[in-house]
Amino acid sequence: MNATQPGASCCAPGRGGGTGPADGSGAVRLPPAPGTAPGGADRAADGRAAPAGGESHGTLVPLPGGTFLMGTQDAEGFAEDGEGPVRPVTLRPFSIDAYAVSNERFARFVADTGHVSEAERFGWSFVFAGFLPAALRRGAARPPQAPWWCGVPGASWRTPFGPGSGLDGLADHPVAHVSWADAAAYCRWAGGRLPTEAEWEYAARGGLDQRRYPWGDELTPGGEHRCNIWQGHFPTKNTALDGYPGTAPVDAFAPNGFGLFNMAGNVWEWCADRWTTDHTARRRTDPAGPASGANRVMRGGSYLCHRSYCNRYRVAARTSNTPDSTTGNLGFRCARDA
Repeated sequence: MNATQPGASCCAPGRGGGTGPADGSGAVRLPPAPGTAPGGADRAADGRAAPAGGESHGTLVPLPGGTFLMGTQDAEGFAEDGEGPVRPVTLRPFSIDAYAVSNERFARFVADTGHVSEAERFGWSFVFAGFLPAALRRGAARPPQAPWWCGVPGASWRTPFGPGSGLDGLADHPVAHVSWADAAAYCRWAGGRLPTEAEWEYAARGGLDQRRYPWGDELTPGGEHRCNIWQGHFPTKNTALDGYPGTAPVDAFAPNGFGLFNMAGNVWEWCADRWTTDHTARRRTDPAGPASGANRVMRGGSYLCHRSYCNRYRVAARTSNTPDSTTGNLGFRCARDA
């Protein structure tokens, strides 16, 4: 019943600048900004990251781990995305951020370390066309399979809608336009790491077994919006009935059973794992993904997801992107060993 193709780029289009195009996304290639040095797929932090412990861990929620059922055979899912089979996964205890990392928190990291994001190094990032003035939309480079995305020179986490934009009113919104390497560098500075995909899904489920969403099986129980996704007709009309046409604050909506916010919608979140769709039904313990592969896993969906096109705000839904890709709907949260 879903019209989406695997890797459909309403999710987050690939940059294709340093690691080749993302899977099926029709990646846009723009030249690096003068005097910059684009990073590669697994580029390390720029060497200026502070020692572990640079950020407070007051937002980390300890989870007990244990065994849960990962994946789904849901008829609304995408088997070609590797959502199944359902398999038992056992995790050791760990902690995970209650919130996606906000602009305010990322700004503290940048101020402390001098980190230059990959979008800034490349000199551009992807912005949803509906947020742009006509002057920026005209002539913008666009992925052929997702023309609602524009490659905007000057767009970055500091200027999320391109030149002249800023973070006024967005301090408590999730940071976006960050690559996998940017996210990993922040987590190291904060004394943590990116969550594995299995940890992310266990956390998102909030203790509920095989439910479609972090709160249950009904998207809007009693007519109440529980997450920030697209309402209306994608991509031309967003009624924003959930209250947010773009990102929402990181503490918007009710938390799940583990006290974690926005595990569905708002922004896609990077995970540590490399991408694969090759899963088995056998039991796994602390899986960490394949040892090689170009793309990295993204989970959770975003404010651009809609059931008619990208029904990937379900707990088991998954997709991937090249690690150097940056978009206005892609962020992250931290995890830490117990």
